[in-house]
Amino acid sequence: MKFINYLTSIAGVDIFPMISLMIFFLFFIGLLWYVFTTDKRDLQTLKNLPFEQDEQ
Repeated sequence: MKFINYLTSIAGVDIFPMISLMIFFLFFIGLLWYVFTTDKRDLQTLKNLPFEQDEQ
């Protein structure tokens, strides 16, 4: 028995690809919004974090 036969027996299975596409789309829209609205000084601080010396 092929895998597609299992999927056709599930009621409402055709909505799951659309839901996953919407989650994927909304995540990347949110990520783009975050990147373009973040203050550039904050990004500069985050960029330089690995190069700072520990002061302990």
